[in-house]
Amino acid sequence: MIPYLAELPPEIYSGILERVPRDERQQTALSLTRAIPRSPVPLHHLFECIQLKSAESVVQLYRRLRGRLEEPHWIKEFSLETWSVDADVVVNLLAFLSRLSRITLFVGPNFAPEHLDEMLEKPREALLCKEQPTISFLRWEEAAQGAYFDTALEALSRWPTTNFPTLSIVQDPLDAEIARRCHFAQPLVFFRLDLINTLACSTYLHSLTSLRLRIPSRQVAPFLFSSPRSIPGLCILDLSTCNIRLSDVEALTARFRQLEHLIVDGCNMTWGDAQESEWATVGKACALTTVKAAKGREKRLKTWLEAHVVRTSPDPEPATASTEEIAVARRARPGRRGLAAATISLRDPPTNTTTPVIRANTVVPKVRIIPSPPTLRSLSTTTSTLHQNKHDAIRAQFERGWDEGLAQLTAIRSRLYQSWKNGVKMMYIAGDQGMEEGFEGLVDVDGEAAFYGRDGSGNAWSAPVLCLVGGVPNSVQHVDGCGHAAASCVWPDRI
Repeated sequence: MIPYLAELPPEIYSGILERVPRDERQQTALSLTRAIPRSPVPLHHLFECIQLKSAESVVQLYRRLRGRLEEPHWIKEFSLETWSVDADVVVNLLAFLSRLSRITLFVGPNFAPEHLDEMLEKPREALLCKEQPTISFLRWEEAAQGAYFDTALEALSRWPTTNFPTLSIVQDPLDAEIARRCHFAQPLVFFRLDLINTLACSTYLHSLTSLRLRIPSRQVAPFLFSSPRSIPGLCILDLSTCNIRLSDVEALTARFRQLEHLIVDGCNMTWGDAQESEWATVGKACALTTVKAAKGREKRLKTWLEAHVVRTSPDPEPATASTEEIAVARRARPGRRGLAAATISLRDPPTNTTTPVIRANTVVPKVRIIPSPPTLRSLSTTTSTLHQNKHDAIRAQFERGWDEGLAQLTAIRSRLYQSWKNGVKMMYIAGDQGMEEGFEGLVDVDGEAAFYGRDGSGNAWSAPVLCLVGGVPNSVQHVDGCGHAAASCVWPDRI
């Protein structure tokens, strides 16, 4: 049979290898070349997906590619999965690989911030043009004392706009046994977390749909939801090992209107060890997140409308209240004045600031904002080992709270529907919210369908899937449709 296999055309071998999972393709192609030495297996399959797991293999690949013109262009995916490696060799190696569509790096103690800066200094064209590009800086470990990788986030934020669907930044949590024995604290990889907001609001991540950001014990959530321009199309968010509270979950689901899967495994949340009955509060909060967001947006719009009415008032001299009129004059105290009391002042006179006052006959238009329907399809977290046999009871309480919140949301939308029928202007939040200035990001309601929404299947909004087993791979306790399954399709490394 071997002679017949050796006579197969190269296209047959290419068709076979293209059906092999990408992380197994290199080894499969190598095995074919050894089992059938004379077979015309296309050699570019050996280089399409490079996985390096030792420092020696990095040096060998660098020597193999140095001076070659064709082979570096065959490499589309590069994965470095070792801690002990010469970072300078890695930087020089990546300089050859100009057509990478996926990068995975384990950044260990031999890496300095300058190495990542050199890697990210110039945008990679393949990462900007491919249909499904991914760049992952996986797992930092024992960074040098005082060496922070903040500039890596800043460098990424300066890359141009592109179709960039996934990003993964993961720092391994410090092993509890090592921390206890050596008295180590969790090393700080990023010092300035505000650069997370800079990256999230950059045009480079405008099309991002999946984000995995794991920085142990750090409060990263506020830097993601604080700006209305932050990642408008986000669907999958993994903040495992971060310091996440229930209020952060509410703010995240309210900010990201397309968020479907939220993963918060191993987070230091106050409700992580809650009793079963307290999970009803979590379910109710998840159902009502858009109500709080709508009220806040409505309040900001009202303030803007009041200021706009004052600016556009036809009266050439709008009513204003001066600071002198508002402040109460200081009365002179009776009695003799001291000899050292000054009779003059060398300070500049106070500026005559004015506060806009809306006249009684000025009409501020009344606009109400309809709460958006909930989009969350799954919430994945980790419970205490004491509650492992109570998962069914916890899910029942979560669904009960969700139903209560959903009933309250439906009642609010019904009241707004009656107001709309009575002539009150109604709007809803849609699309990119921009900076939420005035009517930016708001759309007029043009029919009754906006008040009685349903999910994609035409049913009432069902409770999100609640997975409580954490990130344990291949566990039979995972719930169908949980966020771990969705994330594994995006990041097959399963960390």
